[in-house]
Amino acid sequence: MPNRRDTLKQGLLVAGLLAGAGLLPGQALAAYNNRAFEAKGWDAALKALGSSLPTESKDITLQGPDIAENGAQVALSVATTLPGVKRLLVLVDKNPAALVALVDVGPDIEPSFMLRTKMNESSAVYAVALLNDGRALFARKDIQVTQGGCGN
Repeated sequence: MPNRRDTLKQGLLVAGLLAGAGLLPGQALAAYNNRAFEAKGWDAALKALGSSLPTESKDITLQGPDIAENGAQVALSVATTLPGVKRLLVLVDKNPAALVALVDVGPDIEPSFMLRTKMNESSAVYAVALLNDGRALFARKDIQVTQGGCGN
């Protein structure tokens, strides 16, 4: 009887073969930019990514709790219907490092994702869409944290 590890190995092997043959749909790629993820403040993180400060937009949806009882695990969702989105970001302004998520998307990917993040204290949370034409747009939500999560 195959165990869990063998099943996972076989599944990864099949997924790799399908991806290599181009038979899997496009995937959102989690990208990593060390300077951006270490930046203090959301404006510094955007600058590290080569973006200017964004403009507020109703075309970006950021959902999360008004009050997070535990900052160690705050559920958020980000989505947009804007055409030409190349990257979606989530930033928590008062975290030690503001950038908590960066997802590259392509033309075949629906720009939408959910995540759980840590929040050090009550803060503004931003969802930013970086567009192919160079524009940056954002949505903001203020979340009150009753018990800290980063470093507490």
